[in-house]
Amino acid sequence: MRGKEDAYKTEPLKIESEYVIPTEFHNPMELQSIIAHWEAADKLTVYDKTQAVMGTQNAFAKDWKIPVENVKVIATFVGGAFGNGLHTWPHETAAIMAAKKVNRPVKLMLTREQMFTMVGYRPHAWQKVGMSATKDGKITAITHEAIGQTSTYEEFTESTLQQTRMMYTSPNVTTRYRILPLDVSTPIWMRGPGEATGAFALESALDEMAFVLGMDPLEFRLINHTDKDPEKNLPWSTKYLKEAMQMGAERIGWSKRQLKPGMVKNGEWLVGYGMGVGTFGANRGRAKVKATLHKDGTLVMQSATTDIGPGTGTAMVQIAAQNLGLPPEKIVFELGSSLYPPSPSQGGSATVATVGSAVHAASQALKQRLTSMVAGNADTSFKGATVENLTFKDGYVSMTASPSARLSFADILKQQNLPELEVTEESTPDASLRQKYSMYSYSVHFAEVQVHPLTGQIKVTNMVSCADAGTIINAKTAGNQMIGGAVGGIGMALTEGAVMDHRFGRYVTKDLAEYHVPVHADAPNISSLFVNKPDLINNPNGTKGIGEIAIIGVAPAIANAIFNATGKRIRELPITPDKLI
Repeated sequence: MRGKEDAYKTEPLKIESEYVIPTEFHNPMELQSIIAHWEAADKLTVYDKTQAVMGTQNAFAKDWKIPVENVKVIATFVGGAFGNGLHTWPHETAAIMAAKKVNRPVKLMLTREQMFTMVGYRPHAWQKVGMSATKDGKITAITHEAIGQTSTYEEFTESTLQQTRMMYTSPNVTTRYRILPLDVSTPIWMRGPGEATGAFALESALDEMAFVLGMDPLEFRLINHTDKDPEKNLPWSTKYLKEAMQMGAERIGWSKRQLKPGMVKNGEWLVGYGMGVGTFGANRGRAKVKATLHKDGTLVMQSATTDIGPGTGTAMVQIAAQNLGLPPEKIVFELGSSLYPPSPSQGGSATVATVGSAVHAASQALKQRLTSMVAGNADTSFKGATVENLTFKDGYVSMTASPSARLSFADILKQQNLPELEVTEESTPDASLRQKYSMYSYSVHFAEVQVHPLTGQIKVTNMVSCADAGTIINAKTAGNQMIGGAVGGIGMALTEGAVMDHRFGRYVTKDLAEYHVPVHADAPNISSLFVNKPDLINNPNGTKGIGEIAIIGVAPAIANAIFNATGKRIRELPITPDKLI
């Protein structure tokens, strides 16, 4: 809590609303699967769909009471995961038990129906937001309460209220979070865990408050923009949310938006514009990378991190190429095996910041080793060479002051009579630095919708997603992350929701015919824009995470656009035609 508890209740200008999000399921195209093989009585190998190679290795070693090094986990490429691969599930244990029983490798793959009940989900959540503001648009108080579901046998929690605590300048903030145990399977973090749920309520409430004030929602957010973290009273490492807002508003044509709902039309269709802001911690963990420079000038890097689709290997190759001055086609990044140096799970928007920092460290270590070799070379043109006065480019080392004096990496190893040059470097975040700054990624999503007043049909006709995510290593893969998150947000807002048959405790929506994941027809042209300014306080590459902020704020942007088109405020997702007619 910050300031006075429930301070909005005594203010004259206020709103109070309840919001509901149903249970939602991950449903990647690739089903959950595993191959388990006992190579010896105490030696297990699994090929598994997991986002956490080392976490899975540790879990199975503990379960079966065998040494960690005797468990080998292979997850080179994972065909889609939104959080469902962050936990070990009963079907994995079943496969390992079966392999032990028959003393042969056993493969087990879930059916689509089993994906709805056995690998977690976004929990059903009830939220209530009370908010007050002055006539000139300064928020005076926010109270945000949330109840999320969990199972009776595990306590699952998530950061539903985090964005409310730090996003806006309100002097009075009250948050209350509870979980309700039910006779259901355990939820799991789903892309934008907690924050995507919380942002739907908070960003919808912001829109409602702006409407009460007769103020443009963008202007309202800019008035309440925070220049430092109001929760921790710390400066931001970097924050370029205002720039992102300006970029997105210009691209979507925000100036066409009218304050009064239902004023913009396209033939019979009502046109509306909405926005929503997202944030997620700019997380960074500990990782190791092994780098081997071969005598032919090629580089192989290895780390146990996996790739669930965002192009991790591509990003790591680019970071190595940029830091070492080696053409990308000469670099291979091997991943997804517990035999490689350890790395955290791929989740929480932290992989590029975490593993990328280890790649950076390994590249710098190689540069230092190569520098020592050329400086000690009989060739007097490199006498006194240091990393600072050398240029590393296109696989060559040259003196910056006299570029004609240069040697290829391969020639340096040849002169030293070395078949290869190997380094293993660990990168860890600076704990003291992270206590001095508050570190987040930011996004803002703009939606244009059309609603047919007779049928209630909704079409998302344009979307613009803008991110302040530090340095963008690869514009294509980063853009794909943003587009994927926006599509997931369309599903969250308009199509996705579990329906339980309470007579039998089974989901009616148990396949992709009844549970409606967005398809091409549901998704418009989606623009992804990046501020692309580095956060060098966070890590040496200046990156911040994208995966979560890609979806956080999308659902409220669409809901707010529907209100702007129709004047109808729908607070329970998904927003289907029956709720509008």
